[in-house]
Amino acid sequence: MSYDLIVIGAGPGGYVAAIKAAQLGMKVALVESDRVGGTCLNRGCIPTKTLLHSAESIRNIKDAGEHGIHISNLQINIEETYAKKNEVVDKLVQGIENLVKANNIQLIFGEAKIINAGLVKIADTTYETEKILIATGSKPMIPPIPGSELSGVVTSNELLAHPNNYKKLTIIGGGVIGVEFATIFNDFGCEVTIIETADNLLPNFDSEISKKIAMVLKKQGIKVFTKAVVTSISNDQQLTCSFTAKGKEDTVTSEAVLIATGRKPSIEGLFAADLEIKMEKQSIWVNETFETSIKGIYAIGDVASLGVQLAHLASAQGVNAVLAMNQQPPEYNLAIIPSCVYTTPEIASVGLTEVEAKEKGIQTKVGKYMMSGNGKTMISGNSLGFIKVVADAESEKIIGAQLMCERATDMISEFTTAIVNGLSISEVAAIVHPHPTYNEGVGEAYENLLGHGIHTMPKKR
Repeated sequence: MSYDLIVIGAGPGGYVAAIKAAQLGMKVALVESDRVGGTCLNRGCIPTKTLLHSAESIRNIKDAGEHGIHISNLQINIEETYAKKNEVVDKLVQGIENLVKANNIQLIFGEAKIINAGLVKIADTTYETEKILIATGSKPMIPPIPGSELSGVVTSNELLAHPNNYKKLTIIGGGVIGVEFATIFNDFGCEVTIIETADNLLPNFDSEISKKIAMVLKKQGIKVFTKAVVTSISNDQQLTCSFTAKGKEDTVTSEAVLIATGRKPSIEGLFAADLEIKMEKQSIWVNETFETSIKGIYAIGDVASLGVQLAHLASAQGVNAVLAMNQQPPEYNLAIIPSCVYTTPEIASVGLTEVEAKEKGIQTKVGKYMMSGNGKTMISGNSLGFIKVVADAESEKIIGAQLMCERATDMISEFTTAIVNGLSISEVAAIVHPHPTYNEGVGEAYENLLGHGIHTMPKKR
């Protein structure tokens, strides 16, 4: 029972790291307490996006009349929608298990406890290993709201687990999880209310995006309260959220309350009682090679102190951590990580915003293109949206981009490539984008950086 590496957690960080280690010739064991794929595959990214796709189909059918296609008697079967979600998840889980097996990785199911550097206990068996990689991910964080333990108050885990036919849903938290679930259940015909403590929804994004997404959601029929604090949840036939918004007390009733106030590292029971490991806030402290304060023990993803809680970042960190274990240079540039939100329209961001650049003392040039002038956007009927590109005024290198438009999550990688490779305004503007595509908007934003935009209306003097 001896290994070169034991990876604890088979999510997108853990299983990718395990495969990379096996490819480098290490003898690897991968430990998982539930199903491979972790939160992202089983209780997060994939099931949520599958439901969002179903929601988008509903919306397209409802809007089909604008294209001369008239459909009556639309029926939504939530059980079948969730069955499709489960089918997608199961196929991907099977695919990961096959990858693990093909790379000769020992897959062990059970709760792992780190006894010390080089020793991991699973059930009644103790395993020896040269190195340990912690990739146990995160779990929903429940704020201390009176009544949060009531039946019907759920996290994203429970909301994704079982189909439901809610007519009214209250969401506490207007971050990525909150706005995506609001979009899903609104399209499913549910009356949705979002309560967010910050000044705007998606507070970690560009302020223009944060303000416009609130406008979009309200237009779709979703009630939005910002600068609002929930004081209690009670149950009198229906759940009632009492909250204070902008100094005024208010209430909202619903069949269910989704708590979407963030996630915290999942490390309960992971370490032996006498094992002391350095923490940073609630996360495990790691250095630039992802090694913890205990030599030979590494941590990546949501559980580690470096970076943000994103599946693609966890995977990249896992690869870089394994390479560091083998005295090899990193493969991924972790300084530039794109973020995506799957609302309608989609949202994506990478690098610096105008405000962040200003805070760093960087003078900027900004190129912005309103997607209302884009042919594909007109065809789809989603005219509200924009692409904004931020460049360093002195070096003229691209340093950031913020998108709110159709296919934003697919287009953001072009900007990530430009930033990572230090491309200048003139270099990116030289790229020819095919017509007609949403991606033409990227080229227009670049041209507006140069002041050459052809399809952008000139400002009135």
